[in-house]
Amino acid sequence: MAGHSKWANIQHRKGRQDEKRGKIWTKLIREITVAAKMGGGDIATNPRLRLAIDKAKDSNMPNDNVQRAIQRGTGSLEGVNYEEIRYEGYGLNGAAVIVDALTDNRTRTVAEVRHAFTKHGGNLGTDGSVAFLFKHCGRMFFAPGTSEDALMEAALEAGADDVIPQEDGSIEVVTPAYEFTSIKEALIAKGFTPELGEVTMRPDADTELSGDDAIKMQKLLDALEALDDVQEVFTNASME
Repeated sequence: MAGHSKWANIQHRKGRQDEKRGKIWTKLIREITVAAKMGGGDIATNPRLRLAIDKAKDSNMPNDNVQRAIQRGTGSLEGVNYEEIRYEGYGLNGAAVIVDALTDNRTRTVAEVRHAFTKHGGNLGTDGSVAFLFKHCGRMFFAPGTSEDALMEAALEAGADDVIPQEDGSIEVVTPAYEFTSIKEALIAKGFTPELGEVTMRPDADTELSGDDAIKMQKLLDALEALDDVQEVFTNASME
């Protein structure tokens, strides 16, 4: 995201997330199941599971759904065995794209992901081709007008890695991935509520796209996110 347009991009992304809430429960159930399978059903010792459950609560998922997903992951309920796969590729003008999927059929998923890339002007890369351009971390964005000094003091005291003022007046707080929830709660307790917060793959630098290229890139991202097996899509594209 370019500095001058970052806030507009944040608001746009927030709106898009709200639009997709209808599909998000299915994806969250898969994530909870896999997190519980890999690290156990106790959120005190499984930070990935805690993050997934926090997302489920934010999406108003009933607790019964959450508990059943945990039970399937720990083996006390029968369920589908999902495999984690990460795909890496390129969109318009070489913009980097990471696609995280949970699937019970690797052959189906790779075919669908490759088709989406090819249809929308991108191409699927090899393992490691773009992942080095991103950092796994938590990100929170605060509205223009937020006191930079007060937020910086509160964020660093809570354990944040960095506080980054943007050209448009918004402020980004970067956290360790698995401490995101505790730092977010600490900031809210001090009166700082983020407009958008998530654990994500943060690009080290942006690839700026505009006009038709930006429209085509958004279509590629939409096509990837629409795939049933895809959990998350990350990109370093900044679209205006």
